[in-house]
This record gives sequence, structure tokens and C-alpha cells, in this order.
Amino acid sequence: MGPGDLDKALCDLPLIPNPNVIRGVASLDDAGVYKLTDELAIIQTIDFFTPVVDDPYTFGQIAAANALSDVYAMGGKPLTAMNVVCFPTKSLDISVLKDILRGGLDKMREAGVALVGGHSIDDTELKYGLSVTGTVHPNRLVTNAGAKAGDKLILTKPLGTGIISTAVKAKMADEETAAKVAKCMATLNDKASELMSEVGAHACTDVTGFGLLGHTVQLAQNSQVGINIYIASTPFFPEAGEFAKRGLCPAGLHRNREFYATAVRIASEVPSHMQDILFDPQTSGGLLICLAARKAELLLNKLRQVGVGDVAIIGEVVSEPRGVVTVISQKKA
Repeated sequence: MGPGDLDKALCDLPLIPNPNVIRGVASLDDAGVYKLTDELAIIQTIDFFTPVVDDPYTFGQIAAANALSDVYAMGGKPLTAMNVVCFPTKSLDISVLKDILRGGLDKMREAGVALVGGHSIDDTELKYGLSVTGTVHPNRLVTNAGAKAGDKLILTKPLGTGIISTAVKAKMADEETAAKVAKCMATLNDKASELMSEVGAHACTDVTGFGLLGHTVQLAQNSQVGINIYIASTPFFPEAGEFAKRGLCPAGLHRNREFYATAVRIASEVPSHMQDILFDPQTSGGLLICLAARKAELLLNKLRQVGVGDVAIIGEVVSEPRGVVTVISQKKA
């Protein structure tokens, strides 16, 4: 099963038409959007997964930041959340769950989000995440279908978290590397979201499980444009490159490559380990923002001023070939 097969299965269901659903299952966007009034819409999303770090508190923070990111990607403000918990009561002490929930709650507090409930089940495998509700003005909604030829692409976090998480599980990553990546995953995308809305982004998605190339393909196909990605400009954790060279790649990376390969063209000069990083499934990755070229440097400077340090312009939107992402080392003069 490919990374997009479940989404496609949902699209095959006989959905109930509703004129107030601005973005739903069929749009394959980051979250669902329902218009309440001409000036107010709600954004709804849910995300949960198994631990990507060893520390329960840090895992709670990362899972919460990851779930909140879907609202930020659409230019919205998250307001409330509910915990989603699958916990193996027979194999783990309840103190582990308390630490996870404390981490999630602290991240919600940082985001100004109110925890209003949740649901838990006894499961053989630990999982945690959030169901989140946010708001946005319908006219200021940012989707993954608005990219325009001539736009620049800005990425707000470095790539490689999936590869490094695999190395952490294999006990091959040092504590400093693990801590650096965990901090990145636990960082909210709130500032980037606010600033992209302020500047006037045309489109956005957050980079998570489908990897940079998977999410960029969706952006290109939904917007009916082509997209060029330049490796030389794309931020990534240097350690991810080293681990990729040693074959420490998660299974999701290979599934992403198999599923999206037909919509991706990669130049021969792009090293294989860099190709791995582009397909690497991210946890709580950055925002991939499309906006007019004349505004790109402005947004870049604003992001750096508020502490988004690894942000970079990594590519541009072109007219053709539609729905295809082309990867080259760097833009030719």
C-alpha cells in the first residue's frame, strides 16, 4: 500500500455534498475547512503516531506540535484540542502516559490552545496525538492548490528527521544529534504561519509523512503547475546525509519514492543520499510556502528576525510540466 492509497480510498466513498465544506476529503489538503459565516470558518484535523524519541515528555511535545501544524499550514489559528491516546497498560507504567500528556499540554499552552477532552484505549502499541480545531477567515484561507507560475518556494525547517529518528532507534545517533532534531520537531510553525498570511502566500502545505517531494507533488498537482527544487538551496541536517549514505533509511522513505516516482524527475548529478533526504518522511516538519517572487525575500527576512533560522528559498513554480516536480543541483544562470 502506498502513502496516498488511504486518502484515495476515502475519496472513493459516496461523500455527502455540503456547500459549507470549503476543503474536504476530496481536496487532499492538510485539514478540513467548514464555513460557519462569511467571515468565519473552522479548521479541523487529527494526527497521532508512535514514539519517534525515547523521552515521553519530548514525544508528547512533538506529537502536539505535529498535529497543530496542519492548522498553521492553512493560515489558521488553533483554538482547542482533544487528546488521542493508545496506551499499553500491561507493559508500560502509567507514569509514562502522564509524562506524554504533560508534554502535549505544555506545547498546547505555548500555542494558546485549550485542551477540552480526549479519548484513550488500551492498545498493544503506544500512540499519541491530537484532534485540533482552529479558525480562519474564509478569504484568508491558504490551501495546497494556489501555487502560481513565478512563485518562489520557502521551506521553514531542515529535512532529515525520519532518517535521524531511524538512526536514534538503531542506537547510532549521538545524544547531541538526537536532542537537536527533537527540538526542531517540537518547534511550532505558528510564527511562519502568521508571517506567511501577513505577507500574502499563495499556497502552503506542511512537510510531514510524504516527505518533501511527496508534499511538493501534491502541491504541483492540485495547483496544476510544475515545481523546480534546487538541492543546493535546500536545508537539511548534515547528520541525515551521513546516515543515508550508510543505508539508515525508514521504510516510509522507500514507500514515498515508489508512490511518487512517476511525478518526480531528478537530475543525474543529484547524489543518491540527497534523493533519500528528499523522500524522507518528516515528523512535525516545516511549512512549504509558495508566494510571489517579489515577496519571497521579505518573508525570508521576517522569518529570520523572529528566530526561524534554517528557513530558505528552495525552488520556484513553473508553468510546465504540470503536476511534475523537477530536482536539480542548483538553478542555472
